[in-house]
Amino acid sequence: MAPHERRAVSLVWLRRDLRLDDHVALLRAAEASERVACAFVLDPPLLRGQRVGAPIVQFFLESLRVLRDELRGLGSDLALLEGDTAVELGAFARRIGAGAVFYNADDDPDAVARDRDVSERLRAAGIAVHAFTDQVYYGADEVLQDGGKPYVVYTPYRRRWTARFHDDPRPPLSSARAVRGKLLAVDAIGTTRAVPRPEDYGHASSDRYPRGGSPEANRLLRRFLEGGAERYAANRNVPALDGTSRLSPHLRAGTIGIRTVVQAGAPYAAWLGELIWRDFYHQLLAHHPRLAREPFVEAAAAIAYARDDAAFAAWCEARTGYPIVDAAMTQLNETGWMHNRLRMIVASFLTKHLLVDYRRGERYFEQHLADADLAANNGGWQWASSVGTDAAPYFRIFNPVLQAKTFDPGGGFVRGMLPALARVPDRYVHAPWTMPGDVQRAAQCVVGRDYPAPLVDHAFARERALAAYGAVLARKPRTGRARSSARAKRGAATRPGLFDA
Repeated sequence: MAPHERRAVSLVWLRRDLRLDDHVALLRAAEASERVACAFVLDPPLLRGQRVGAPIVQFFLESLRVLRDELRGLGSDLALLEGDTAVELGAFARRIGAGAVFYNADDDPDAVARDRDVSERLRAAGIAVHAFTDQVYYGADEVLQDGGKPYVVYTPYRRRWTARFHDDPRPPLSSARAVRGKLLAVDAIGTTRAVPRPEDYGHASSDRYPRGGSPEANRLLRRFLEGGAERYAANRNVPALDGTSRLSPHLRAGTIGIRTVVQAGAPYAAWLGELIWRDFYHQLLAHHPRLAREPFVEAAAAIAYARDDAAFAAWCEARTGYPIVDAAMTQLNETGWMHNRLRMIVASFLTKHLLVDYRRGERYFEQHLADADLAANNGGWQWASSVGTDAAPYFRIFNPVLQAKTFDPGGGFVRGMLPALARVPDRYVHAPWTMPGDVQRAAQCVVGRDYPAPLVDHAFARERALAAYGAVLARKPRTGRARSSARAKRGAATRPGLFDA
């Protein structure tokens, strides 16, 4: 917006940017206006629909309450609207005398379509609309190949991203300071509805789900920087350790700014690399919106997936008989979060061992994760199932027992999640079906009674997956490609950041 376009009052339309600091749209509105108001539009069909679940609904609603408290502490308020977005924003803007709406863009294809429609209708009503890049560090068109094409392979994207970062670092924005004193008074905004509860949309609350709000995001960041960041490269793959930042739900809801996190992560190459993966997946979805519905590799649409609803249900309900998989799914179902290494293991198991379409797993994660982000979740599932850009080769099939022995060697994680395995000796804890009968009875873990027998045999599943995937994805052999060593079976890919950093 040109500097001379001053506004008496502007409205900031909040969506997945529920904070006051390091906020592009809020800063731009403060720079262009004498007074600023903030509004959020509730979408009941979305909140009750199949695309979201209890953890993310609870997280967003808690973050809204925290943000409202912050605004009220500054003498203002958060306007909570509900209904047709363009109608509600337009009516509220007219009521407070706002001549412009500022917002931060979203690359979810449904959000892109909504924002286009809302912007057109607001402009037709005489209200100016300004959109900004905020949820990623660099926008989809800011890190491109020399010829102007978007990247589809991570490593060259990371090199170009890093080069730009050295030349064009973007420090956190002081938007909270800029807007202080410009926020519209609470009486001017008027009485607004109370923040709903998850139960209002058919979701049960839980104190085990991640907590929302900017203060919590900043607490997690401080805690991570006090020691976790230095140990991240060594600990990030060990689910029994609290080795990751746990900031993914906050980046999803925007309770912390990406510039704040990147600045903090810059000294730690491994962690910064995961934040670059996040930008990579977002630019990929922005340039290829079809990925929300179909695999990047078009030939993968012909994979002959098994239509086994019982197997899928067993995976969802942590009844596969493979402890590392069941422990991971238990963590997801009970806490609304899953350790990143485990996300790779369970995604590989569903798509390769059970031969279930990755989209079913992607949707289940979307419904059960507090950090459910379309770009990262979709990109991660396509990577794990070998149907996406820069994906794991189809012949890389994680052996869940080897994965467990490598990353949970003492069995501490699986025992913590699966009480049935509490007394199982270390040597059997990741493959309880191999226990002799007397050991099973002594451990009070009789397979088939106290803990499920394996849903599928690993060797059989591996050969079945190789045949199904190879039939459509196989290429001419090249040197070193058909490596099926223990390293490949363990999943030694340097790709730990599929979903969460």
